[in-house]
Amino acid sequence: MHIKHLLVLPLAVALLGGCSPTYNWRDYTSSDGAYQVLFPAKPASHTRSVDLGGIRVDMTMTAAEVEGSTFAVGTALAPDPVLAQATLPAMRRALLRNIGAPEEAADAAGGAGMLKPPSIGAALDVDATGKGPGGPVRLVGRFTAKGARVYQIIVVGKPGAAPPEQIAQFLTSFKPQ
Repeated sequence: MHIKHLLVLPLAVALLGGCSPTYNWRDYTSSDGAYQVLFPAKPASHTRSVDLGGIRVDMTMTAAEVEGSTFAVGTALAPDPVLAQATLPAMRRALLRNIGAPEEAADAAGGAGMLKPPSIGAALDVDATGKGPGGPVRLVGRFTAKGARVYQIIVVGKPGAAPPEQIAQFLTSFKPQ
């Protein structure tokens, strides 16, 4: 009889462990109401001043990490809608430079192409592999603007760490307000 109890306990622990999802998706609305998105875990936010192609703005990054991949939305308010659109290539170049990936490699990659074009104006997509402090890094995302507000919606982590369907769910759930 005691052997049955010894076998049941590990089985129960294994089954309960399987009930804890790695991706715990939750609706998130930014504190200023600028966007809604699904995050795969509880996000945290940080604001700092950045230079976006010669335009100094305060950018708020809200991010959550799951199994070594960071899912993040950055947003800033440009002085006007024309300048907002002009900052998009600078945001994209800065992130590519951070991982040491050339723009040509980002344009040739195909993962971000799975996204449907946004309905909020011109957008720049990226899917690039570069190097981080811990080795290879993959960056998948979208840079877009609505009015004077700019957005970067990105997933960054080790290549293959985040399943494609999880990346797509995050990126396509983004809705500007």
